[in-house]
Amino acid sequence: MAKILVVEDNALNIKLFCDLLMAHGHDAQPVTDSRDALSAARSFAPDLIITDIQLPHLSGIELMQLVRSDDQLADVPIMAVTAYAAQGDDERIRAAGAQSYVSKPISVARFVEAVEQLLEAGRVDTGQNEPAFPGPADSKPS
Repeated sequence: MAKILVVEDNALNIKLFCDLLMAHGHDAQPVTDSRDALSAARSFAPDLIITDIQLPHLSGIELMQLVRSDDQLADVPIMAVTAYAAQGDDERIRAAGAQSYVSKPISVARFVEAVEQLLEAGRVDTGQNEPAFPGPADSKPS
């Protein structure tokens, strides 16, 4: 069982993400206010952080940068979730510290697959800038 911190301001999305994660045997802790995410991550010590990009107060990009600069959390894998994936977002999201991202509306299968891949890959080697996974897990049917 992995410990997964989920940072999302939309109540329906956080319920969906946490329910999916718990159904797959993980311990999911929701955080609805991005200003609380860093302290929640420090106390929860997650194996994975999932964060929305479009958050009020502190964006997902800013949060990822804070996580990467925190000695306790720097090597925790991050998966970003965004409804606004545009050209160039992949590079911007990865540059901020995410190893993977999923576009909303999510595909349940691809969401779970991306989570499992990140958990299997384990901790991030913060000494390199290469992403752990080459492409986004998007919501397009396969």
